[in-house]
Amino acid sequence: MSNLRKEFSNIYDKHVSQIYRFIYLKVSSNDIAEDLTSEVFLRAFEAFRGKKRDIENVSAFLYQIARNLVVDHYRDKAQAQFVSTDYVILKDQRPGVEEKAALGSDLEVVKSAMAGLKDEYREILVLHYLDDLSVKEVAKIVDKSEDAVRVTIHRALQALKEQFSVKKEV
Repeated sequence: MSNLRKEFSNIYDKHVSQIYRFIYLKVSSNDIAEDLTSEVFLRAFEAFRGKKRDIENVSAFLYQIARNLVVDHYRDKAQAQFVSTDYVILKDQRPGVEEKAALGSDLEVVKSAMAGLKDEYREILVLHYLDDLSVKEVAKIVDKSEDAVRVTIHRALQALKEQFSVKKEV
């Protein structure tokens, strides 16, 4: 295997789960998420193979492609965007029946609260907390300053806290 393919194979292995989850949370469809994820890596390989081989931040580059493809998807389909947290990848801890029920209940509360947030807040929280990206990486992906991302994270957490309060009262 050529060095380029081997290097890109490592990039794929390292990022495919995160990119898939990011897209899935935007489109709520396994088939569409798989198609778009494939397209992300196809476009990235083409760019990588071409003159952009010295991409500074591969992760941010992949997320930007994914973000653009999701926007294109909704533009083409003229669909409303729904986000699901059903595909939150958790560490394999093999919970028992009681723990599974509690976890499922907790995920439903989080899913419901996240659904009440603005798209911008939801996206930044997913990138920062679920995908474990730094503020700097998130800033590059969403094309904002690091300070603006920090403020948005703070506001998103406040809004999420308010959503949890509303859910408890109901």
